[in-house]
Formats: sequence, structure tokens, C-alpha cells
Amino acid sequence: MSNTGEEQSLNELRRIRHDKLRKLKEEGKDPFVIERVEISHYSDDVKDKFKDLENESVLMAGRIITRREHGKATFINLQDKAGQIQVYVREDRIGDEAYEDFQHYDIGDILEVKGIVFQTKRGEISVKADQIKLLTKSLQILPEKWHGLKDTDIRYRQRYVDLIVNPEVKNVFKIRSNTIKAIREYLDQRDYLEVETPILDTLAGGANAKPFITHHNTLGIDMYLRIATELHLKRLIVGGLDRVYEIGRIFRNEGMSIKHNPEFTSIELYQAYADYKDIMVLTENLVAYTMEKAIGTTKVTYQGVEIDFQPPWKRMTMEESCNEYAQVDFSSIHTNEEARDLGKKLGFEIKKDMTKGHVISEVFETYVEKHLIQPVFITNHPVEVSPLAKRNPENPTMTNRFEAFVNTWEIANAFSELNDPVDQRERFMEQVKEKETGNEEAHPLDEDFLNALEIGLPPTGGMGLGIDRLVMLMTDSPSIRDVILFPTMKPLEMANKE
Repeated sequence: MSNTGEEQSLNELRRIRHDKLRKLKEEGKDPFVIERVEISHYSDDVKDKFKDLENESVLMAGRIITRREHGKATFINLQDKAGQIQVYVREDRIGDEAYEDFQHYDIGDILEVKGIVFQTKRGEISVKADQIKLLTKSLQILPEKWHGLKDTDIRYRQRYVDLIVNPEVKNVFKIRSNTIKAIREYLDQRDYLEVETPILDTLAGGANAKPFITHHNTLGIDMYLRIATELHLKRLIVGGLDRVYEIGRIFRNEGMSIKHNPEFTSIELYQAYADYKDIMVLTENLVAYTMEKAIGTTKVTYQGVEIDFQPPWKRMTMEESCNEYAQVDFSSIHTNEEARDLGKKLGFEIKKDMTKGHVISEVFETYVEKHLIQPVFITNHPVEVSPLAKRNPENPTMTNRFEAFVNTWEIANAFSELNDPVDQRERFMEQVKEKETGNEEAHPLDEDFLNALEIGLPPTGGMGLGIDRLVMLMTDSPSIRDVILFPTMKPLEMANKE
């Protein structure tokens, strides 16, 4: 059938459903006046406790997913929050009028069912209906299961349909919820305090990223959606809240891909009197604990590749990784000019103000990241790409920082926090210069944060971890959109023009 023919057929089916609803209302049977249902059991209760519930009366509610007619009897599958259960509906049991009404109920309608628990001759645990009441009339046509699975655009735009047609999707979001619960549990047990910091601010700091800009009418100023929670959380460490964390949405006005969504969820935590090595141990144990709680194992198979998150994870400096995976030995390069020459040979776009640190970062991103499959901590990042991290005392051109990589993705970023206000101001000023030369992601100058550092930030370790990517790995989800209930989508009218 052509697309036009399919649309005409769907329109006719929708018209019939509207007619059914109108008739119900004319007969005083408007389903939308019903406000509540006293549910006694869900589908998993009935199946798990069948021995106790056999021949007992239950009251359930859910959506019709399938129906099969057998003379004056009908079998339907009722779907609730826990799963599905078969309901056996007979005319001589619920009454002629009720059965006549039931003949006009459609797949997608939501019902209340009161009946007796029994087992069919084929061994299927079911409910024999004594009473059926229509709670909600569905006026749309649910897609077939194969359609819901294939059309990812519909799945992401209409997640409510995806959850109905593809019940296994619910499990992904249960794992996501349990992941966040486990993170909270792990940190709460270690005396961390969960806090909330502003989403709207007059500066977008704490990361090198392009922000979303909005406007506050009353104040008459532009404001930014946060790109990180870091600077506010460190202010709280200054104030004496020695262990803090925040789980929340972050917004970055950047590209979209299978691992990037403009808004995503992260956990950032800060601990006074700890360094990046302490946070490294905390990170690998936090992830392992969370996975055990959420999916019962620290081993996953992601897109056919087994990944083991059991601590301890491998540790490598950034220079060591460049040597191992790109065969570039930066220990033999001593000047920025030598580094720029190397960058040119490797085909990088080299600017006159680029340093050795910039080139190390370019080599790492281009040649190393793609090899980092099993969990690994990459440490000792160049100062130039780590404006908020403490310098390594033995090599001041590097910082005491780590990034955790899995499946070639960065899932966590952490460092011994820079608490020298003079050094921090100098690095902010370097970032300002980068912004002036066209780097839209360079860090802004934040005078209030500098003031907080001058009040005094104790030695502190901090970390940010991307929850969406972690859930992707735990659920074998190929796209970040699969683990965000309502991912960012191009408006439908724009998509239809393409």
C-alpha cells in the first residue's frame, strides 16, 4: 500500500474511534469522567504469587495490547507497569450489555478488570473477567511492534508510544534510575552532601564548551545555561562543606551525535583534603558499585565487545599513551617550535601560539582515544588544556588530572583542583586571550570565583562523570538517545522538509 493509502486508512480508523467515543458519551458512558482505580494487583504479582492467588479475585488496570475473538469469548493481553497478563472475557460472565460495549473497545484502550485468577489448559496464568470498565478511550492507532522498533525517529519523538509498543525499553530507564540511586547511595554512605547549584548564570564556566544563551527580561541581561557545576561546587568547599556532589542536567551548544546530546546528565563531586589519586580510586569503585547495584555485574558486552569494569583500572600518563599507541615520544621534544613542527608533519592545523601541550592533546585525541576500549585512567594532562587543575610539582607543564576512558569515550574527568588564586588568574587570562583569537569554548574570566579562591580553597579533589554514557554501556545502547527519555530532536516540520 502507498503512503497515501496508509494515511487514508489510518485516518478512517481514527474517525471510527472518534465515533465510538461520541456514542459512548451519548449513552452516558463517558470513560473520561472516571478519576481513580483501587488496583489490588499488577501482572507480575499475579504470576509470581499464582499459588496464593489462584481462584482469588483481583482488580487490575492496564492497556489492551492484543485481542483475539473466539465466538462469544475474547482473549486480550492487558499491559500494566509490570508487564502483561492475559484476560479471558466471556459474554455469559460479564453480561450482554457489558460484552456488547466491550466489542467496541480497541487496542490501546485502558481498562479496569475485576476477575478470578486461573490457569488455562495451555498453562498460561490469566484472569477470568467478571467486570470490565473502560477508563480511557485511545483515539490513535498504535504502531505494530516491528514498526516501533524500526522507526527510531518515532521512538525518540514519541517516547510514550515507544514504551507501550516496546516494553523492553522500560528496562533501560529502570537501569538508568537505579544507576542514579546507586550513585547517591555510594556517596551518601561516605558523608557526601547532595546540593543544588544554579542552572542559569551570568557566566558559563567550569569547562571549555560553547553555552546556550538566553535573556532575563527583568534584569535586562543575557544569561547562560550552565555547562558545568564545577565552580559553584568549589565555592561550597571554600565555605566549609567538605564533601559535596550534584547530579543534574548540563547544557552545551555543540554538535549532536550518537554520544552527544545538547543536554545531558552528569555527577560532579568534590572532596576537601583529597587529591586526584584519591578521586581515581573513588571513581573506579563508585562505577563498580553502581553497576553491581543496577545490573548485577561489572562486566558488560557493548556492541559485541566485552568490557570489564572491575577495579583497579589501568593507569597511563597522556605522554605514555601517545608513545604506546601513536609511537610519538614527547620526552624527546623540548620546545614549542619542535612540537609545532611535529604537528605539521602529522597534518594538524597549527597556529603560531600553539604549545607543546596543545600538540600533545591533538596527538592524543587523534591517535590514542580510538584504542582505549577497556577502562583506563589517562593522567598528567598539559596545563594548556586544563585551566582548573593543579600543576604537577615535578613537571609544572603538566597537571595532576585524569580522564577515565571506556569504549574510546571519556566518561569521567577529574583533578587535584587548582587552589592558587594567582596561578588561576593567570590561566584565566590565557583563556581570555584564546577567546579573543576565536576560541568560542575558552573559559571566561570569573572574578567571583577568583575571590572565593582568595578566601581560601583547601587542597581538593574533584570529578565529573557522564551518567548517560555509563548507562549506554550498561544497557548496550548504540545511541545516547536510547538512554534519554526525551532526547533533543529537530522540529518535525524541519525534518519533513529534508
